[in-house]
Order: sequence, then structure tokens, then C-alpha cells
Amino acid sequence: MYEDSWYSFVPDFQQQRQPPPGSQGARHRRKESLLQQPDGSADSSDAIEPLPALFEDLELANSPPDPTLSRRAKSYSNFYDIVKAQLSSHGPKKKRRTGKKRQSGRAWEALAVPDSVAATLPVEEEEGYDDALAQELLRASQQEYLLYHEELAMTERHLGSLVADANSALKALESLCQSFRAVEEQTSSFQAQCEGLVSEQKRLQTLADNVGSDLQYYAYLDSATRRLNAPGAGRLVEGGSFAEILTTLDACIEFMTKNSSYRDAESYLARYRALLTKALHLLEVGFVNHLNKVSAEISQQVAATQSESARHALAYGRFEEVLLESYSLIPNVQAVVRRAYDQDGQPTLSSLTSDIYANTANNLFHSYWTARERDLRPIVQHDLDVFKAEAKESIETAARNLVKQCFEHSHNEASLFRSIFSIDVHYSADPGSAFAALKSQRTVLTGTNVAPIAANLQAVLQTSNLQTICNLVGWITNEYLLPEYDEDETPFVSRCRELAARLLAEHLWTFTDAFFEAEITKSITKAAVPPEALKIGPVTNGDISSNAFPPVKRALELLVMFDQSMPKERCQRNSPVVFKIIKESIASLQRAEARIKSSSGPKNQAATDPDLFMVKNLLILKNQLMTLEIGDIRAHPAGAAPAASSALGLGNLQHFAQIWDTLRPQNLLGGLLSSFGSLSTYIPGSSLWSSSSSNGAVTQPAAGAGTASAATAPRVGAAAAGAAGAADTHDAGEQLDALLRQGIVAFTRRWAGVLNEARGNGQASDNSGRLGGKNLAKVERELDEMLERAFGGQPEVVGKLKEAIEIEAQAQAQAQAEKRSYVTRV
Repeated sequence: MYEDSWYSFVPDFQQQRQPPPGSQGARHRRKESLLQQPDGSADSSDAIEPLPALFEDLELANSPPDPTLSRRAKSYSNFYDIVKAQLSSHGPKKKRRTGKKRQSGRAWEALAVPDSVAATLPVEEEEGYDDALAQELLRASQQEYLLYHEELAMTERHLGSLVADANSALKALESLCQSFRAVEEQTSSFQAQCEGLVSEQKRLQTLADNVGSDLQYYAYLDSATRRLNAPGAGRLVEGGSFAEILTTLDACIEFMTKNSSYRDAESYLARYRALLTKALHLLEVGFVNHLNKVSAEISQQVAATQSESARHALAYGRFEEVLLESYSLIPNVQAVVRRAYDQDGQPTLSSLTSDIYANTANNLFHSYWTARERDLRPIVQHDLDVFKAEAKESIETAARNLVKQCFEHSHNEASLFRSIFSIDVHYSADPGSAFAALKSQRTVLTGTNVAPIAANLQAVLQTSNLQTICNLVGWITNEYLLPEYDEDETPFVSRCRELAARLLAEHLWTFTDAFFEAEITKSITKAAVPPEALKIGPVTNGDISSNAFPPVKRALELLVMFDQSMPKERCQRNSPVVFKIIKESIASLQRAEARIKSSSGPKNQAATDPDLFMVKNLLILKNQLMTLEIGDIRAHPAGAAPAASSALGLGNLQHFAQIWDTLRPQNLLGGLLSSFGSLSTYIPGSSLWSSSSSNGAVTQPAAGAGTASAATAPRVGAAAAGAAGAADTHDAGEQLDALLRQGIVAFTRRWAGVLNEARGNGQASDNSGRLGGKNLAKVERELDEMLERAFGGQPEVVGKLKEAIEIEAQAQAQAQAEKRSYVTRV
């Protein structure tokens, strides 16, 4: 049945074994089985002894495997993986063997011949071979594989049933999906109707909410009317619900204003505004009653106290403590005030009811200051009595003490006002601000008004002199305005600076200007000038202004006083006081010049030179203006601002070089004067000498000595009058420069003619020239004495004038020579 090739792996010693005795030889005899033991036993019974043990193992192998719970498949595609894993767990585990055991295993596997292979093999008739035993042996060798085959068949049947169940489930699902699609198609219109109904329901709900919210603005009228007109409505202002009432009334008024097209909106708006006015009136009455109660208690204690510190403690500390003990009354008052003004006292225009709240807030302020005036009357009267008593000894000291004391009281009042009404009022030009309302209180300090301080000061300063007023104004400026404070300055210092600036700008500066104008009229315009004042005396103590014209001296003093008492910006540009001082000084000099010219003549040789008189006094005025750094001198007043005051002094003409370089008398000197470096000046405009040609001061040089003094003087006077008239209403500085220019031109031209005349007489006499030389020396000595008497101690001024005269004399001589040569040629 089997070929020898199947047993080729059996060792040779087994194949060489002799057949057992008693066995018959045959032609085709089956070879000895490999299962026979190699002990040489030939008994067949011994050869099959191991079979019971094999059968026993087969019985154990035929037993079914232990039951296990298979993992549930997640999907149809995952089912195959689960089955494969299950089968591999029940299959036999292969063991690795080596040597003979591996060969033995291969022998057993060789016995598992498939049926198809066995069927193709030729059937051999074996002699003495037991077919039953062979079949049993074959079955035993294939038992494991048959069992595995049966398991695979069972699994296949199970899988087939699962596939059938899955197919039936898919068919059921498909039918169910088709049913759902049909239902959806049938219910789409119904769903659309439902969505429309839901949206309509939402719209109606929103409309109902809006109607309900709008209706509350109408329904609140009855509730507010009953609460505000009840017999005990006055107690509402002391509770926390009063602020809620005001807020609701504001909301109702705003709603009716925005929705004026609603039914009866105008009627409801008027009634709500009336209710708001009623509520605010109740608050005002409650505050006034509480204020009067506290004021009556405090005023009695203040009147019965003689100590100043105790009065101060009662008037401020105790008053604030008692007034704030009012449950919700003061918070309600603060809420009303803050609806009308912001933190700094500026009006709030964001609300439609701001005017009503502002009116109520102003009434509260008025009632408060009325009570404060009643409480502070003893303290104020005591301070005024002390001030008047000190003013009898020293007005300036008393005024300074009063200003300090008033500033301290003003700061205390501002702090008390801020704690009660929750606003800090500052300066504002808005007429609707809280500052404007508090400023109108002119009898008591409110922390913002300075009228009581100014009234008390002016009442005492009215009878004092100008110097005292200037000292006080200058002290206030230097004490409170000029110091530079850092960013961390205290509130008291900041408020003092504000009060000082307002006190000066609103009251004291105007008061001081009026005193200056009165003094100018008295000491300059209408001053009596004796004949001795028209002469130029010698300079004393090196002071160039010692021999000046008396009105000019007073003008210099007034300029210094004004500069020391006022900030620089107020006196440097467009000050009406400075303008009037210069204007009236020029007018006084012109009147004096006319008197000098009328009194001078051939018989009066000792008369003052009018041109030199004008040059000297105008030069002193010009030098003082440059020393004080005063620029534009116009009639229009300009705003003042605080600034530092400069040191003053007029020992000499320290600015003469700058004045002379600015004037640059080029047409006076015939273009021969060397050009000096142009220095900066505080007088606006370009070269001042350019205007002399336009004014027609001097058009041609003098022809001779005899005609110089006669012909030149009238033209100079006419030009000066024209220049003064042109600049009278524009700029006093320009008028001053024009007159100074005309004076220098007239003086140098006239004395140049005198020198040429003296020199001409000497050339016309005998060869010795004694007569002409004597006259020339006399003229030069007279000129030197005149200049030294006018400008003693100022060699620069004398030198410049003499140089100008000499150059002008040369120009006149050259012009005379050209004229003679022209006549000779003709």
C-alpha cells in the first residue's frame, strides 16, 4: 500500500532486521512497521501493546474543547477577524522539537494523507495485514485534523447564518429608510407650517414684551402721583427710595420725549416734569429744614464763644459733622447736584432734565450760603474789626494779613462745600457752570468768589497812596503767582494761586490802573512847570535823570512802580498805563519846548537849547523803556499773565549805544557816518531813521550859518508836529522815536552851521586869523559846556553828538563849495 520512499528516513539497522520466525515469504510482502520496538521481539501481540495508550489519548483528544465566549463583532467586516482569532485559540499549539522527536513528528504528519491522494494510490493486496487495525490506526492519526475540519464546517455554517441574518437586517433597514423618506416627504409641509407658527409666536411674544415695557412708562404715573402727593411725602427725601423715584421719572421723561408720536405723550411728558419738579421741591424743603436746624444750633454756640480756635472748630468741623448726620438726605442732595454738574462744576447737558436739576442745585447753594452767612457773621465781623485796627498803623501790613486770612477761610469753605455737595468748583467762563452760581454770592466767601476780599481791600486802599497799592499788588504777585511749584503741590497752595490770580485780574489790577491814570493826570498832564524847570542844570551824583524835566522824572518813577507791581507780560506789551505815561510825557515836553523857543532870542543868550532839551529828556525816556524791557506801547489793553519782575536802575544811559545804532542817523550825517553793528531792540519795526525822510524832517543841507538857525528850526518843528500827530493814536513808542530823531537832526544841523559860520569868519579876516580863531574857540567851548551840562558823566553821548556835528559840518561845507563852483562856472 505504501512505497518505500515514505520510510526513507528510518535508520538502516531497522531495515536489516530479520523477519520474525514463522512468517511466510511472499512476493509482495509489506515491510516491517516503524512502530515496532527495536528490542527484536517478533510477536505481533508485543507490537501492538502501545495502542491502548494511544486510544486513550485519542479519547481525550476526541473530547470537545472548553467553552469560551467569543468577542462580539463591531461590524460585518470585523466578523472575519473574530472568527480567525477564535479558531487559532482552539487549534493545536506547535512545539519545536529537535533530533529524533522532529523526525517522529514528521512521520505522523506523513500518515495524514488526504482522501484524494489515498484514492489515487493503487490498491495493493497485502498478505497478513489487518485492515481494521490499519483503518483504526489511520483514524487515530487523523483524529486531530478531522476535529479541526468539523470545527471549520461548523464555523462555516455559523458564518453563513450570520450573513443571512445580516442580509435580512439590511433589507429591513432599507425598507425602514424608504418608509422614513416617505414620511418626511409627507410631513415637510406640516413642518413648514409649524415653523411659521413658532416664528409668529416669537414675534407676538416680542411685541407683547415691548408693549409691556412701554406700558410701564404710562402705568408709573399713578404710582408716582400717589407717592409724591401723599401727606407724608416729605419723608421720602430721607429714604433710599427717593433716588429711585428720580431715576424712574427721568426715564419716563426721556421715553415720552423720544416717542412723541405715541398716544397722549405730550400730556404724560408735562405731568412727569411736574412730578419731577415736585420731588425736587420736597428735597429742597427737607434740606432747608435740616440746614436751619443745624445752623440754629451752631450759630448759638459760635456767638457764645470768644476763642477764635473754638469758633473755627464749631463753624467748620462741628457744622460738617452734624449736617452729614441725616440718613439719606445728604446723599440724595449730592445725587441731585451731580445730575446738574460734574465733578469740577461744569454743566452736564446729556440729560433732558438738566435745567430742572440745575435750578434746584442753585437754590440749594443759595440756601446753604444764606445759612453760612448767618453762622459766620460774628467771625467775619471780628476779622474786619481787626483789619481796620491794623490799617490805622500800617495799611500794607493789614492788607497782607487780610489776604492770607481770607485765602485760608476760602479754602476751608471750599473743602466743606465739597464734602456736602460732592463737587469741587473751579474757575469757568461758562455762565451755566456752578462757578457762575457761586460767584454771584458777594457777601460771604464761597471758595470761588473773591469779591468780599477785594471790597474790603479797596475800601481801605482808596485813601492810601499809589506806592502802597503797588507794594500790595507786587507782594501778591510775588507771593502766590511767581513761585514755581512742583506737580505735588498741596490743594491749599493751588487754590491760593487761583484766588490770587482772580483777585488781581478781576479787581486789583483795574483798581491800580485807575490810580495810575489819576496820578498821571495830576503829576504829568496838569503839573505846574516853573520857568526854572525849563533850564538844563548840571548832572548830580552821576545820575543822568537828576537834571531831567520834572514831569519826565515823575514819568520814570511811574514806569518803575508799574513794572515792579505788575507781571512783565502786562507792562511789556500794549499796556494802557505805559501808553498814557509816554504820551503825556511827550505832550508835556512839547509844551515845554514851545515855551523855551518862545522865550529864547538874540537878547536871551542864556536860554536853554530847545533841541538839546528834547533830545536829553526823550533819550532818558527811551533808555528807561529799554531798561524795563517795554516793547509795544499802544493804546489797546492786552491781557496780563504772571511773570518775573526785572531789576531796575537808571544810573546812566547804559542803552545809549543800542539806541544810537538803532536810530542810525545816515541822512543826517550825509552818509559819511560809519555803519555800526545793528543791535536788537524792543521797539517793533525796522530802521527808525527811514521814517525821518518820509516825514520831511530835513530835505536839504543848510546853505550858510545865517540861514541854518532860522530856516532849519521851523521845518524841524513842523516835521515833529506831523510825526507826533501821525503816531499819536497808534504807537507812543513810534512817536517817541520820531521826536528823538527830529531833535538830534535839528541839534546837529544847527550847530554844524554855527561851526561853519565861525570858521568862515576866520577865513575872511586878515592872515593872522585871530578874530576867526577866537570866535571858533568860543563856539566850541560853548558847545562843550552845553553838552557836558546836559550829559555829564556820559562821554559816549557827548562824543557821538560832537562827531555827528562835525560830520554834518563837513557835509555842509562840501555842499557850499559845490554850490560856489557851480556859480563860478555859470
